Amino acid sequence: MVESEVLTLAKALISRESVTPEDAGCQQLMADYLRDCGFDIESMVFADTTNLWARRNHSGPLFCFAGHTDVVPVGNLDKWHTPPFEPTIIDGMLHGRGAADMKGSLAAMLVASKRFVQRHPEHQGSIAFLITSDEEGPFINGTIKVVETLEQRNEKITWCLVGEPSSTDKLGDVIKNGRRGSLTGSLTVHGIQGHVAYPHLAKNPVHLAAPALTELAQTSWDNGNEFFPPTSFQIANIAAGTGAPNVVPGDLEVQFNFRFCTESHAEDLKLRVQAIFDRHGLEYDLSWILNGEPFLTGDGKLLQATKDAVHQITGYHTDPQTSGGTSDGRFIAPTGAQVIELGPRNDTIHKVNECVSVADLDTLALVYERLLENLLC
Repeated sequence: MVESEVLTLAKALISRESVTPEDAGCQQLMADYLRDCGFDIESMVFADTTNLWARRNHSGPLFCFAGHTDVVPVGNLDKWHTPPFEPTIIDGMLHGRGAADMKGSLAAMLVASKRFVQRHPEHQGSIAFLITSDEEGPFINGTIKVVETLEQRNEKITWCLVGEPSSTDKLGDVIKNGRRGSLTGSLTVHGIQGHVAYPHLAKNPVHLAAPALTELAQTSWDNGNEFFPPTSFQIANIAAGTGAPNVVPGDLEVQFNFRFCTESHAEDLKLRVQAIFDRHGLEYDLSWILNGEPFLTGDGKLLQATKDAVHQITGYHTDPQTSGGTSDGRFIAPTGAQVIELGPRNDTIHKVNECVSVADLDTLALVYERLLENLLC
């Protein structure tokens, strides 16, 4: 049985051990393929991260495929049915680390672009690829740096399709037209270490912080809106003590996270949190990391074109949602670009035995190609 070009490319990408921030030659493979399609190739290397910017034509509007070649670590090898970097097909499913997140999408993007250019060599506007090897890692030297470079030279993306695995039960049933923001706080509450038998000589930071943490967990931060659920607060990590059962800890370390909607702002959340700690009389240090602001692509040409492409190829209607984690779309949307995420099912991403439907990859390439036609023809 002859395999499709999408499958061949997906297997070639999966076979490269690109555990973040390594690219392992994935972008070179993509660059060679796109160069043959008439794309200009630019490699942007920042510290330990390799990024690819490829563009065909230089007139507007600019449609951009965005994605990443890095993958998360494989975990326990003994739990994999097949070696994670040896792409294997079992019952119509392509197994391997990155199959769904997101080397399958990258392969579909490549083939869709090639077919589109062959059929429409004089298409309107431009097509680009923004690919990084730093999406699964600290996201310091990846898409955010490429976007900064593009902004400096006034190279503006009009529409962006991020190939993150957005689908739930079947390909294209869900697309992401926005994401919540992510704000992480790292708290240290200071007490006085001592013997548990002499509590009057100690100051237990766990006891002191507990009422404040309870208030944070019970606070309603906003009511959400028609596009986003209410902002949520979750404690992610907490640690105190020496390990001995007879020692009052001196400090309490707490890490917490907000997933916030467009009804809240990062600076306001910070102020409200600090006011709670101050009201409870805590002695503390607090630092923040803003992982990304919320964004929303409302009704417009990209959202409609994506809905139409899914329906035209699959026959059913997609559901735009803003649920889930963050993506690199959060770095692209602030430039004014419309951003949509569309990719395969996400039920195995980051798991052992990650896999994707071979048939879905071929269908995804058709959807991507139709989206290009809807926008640039």
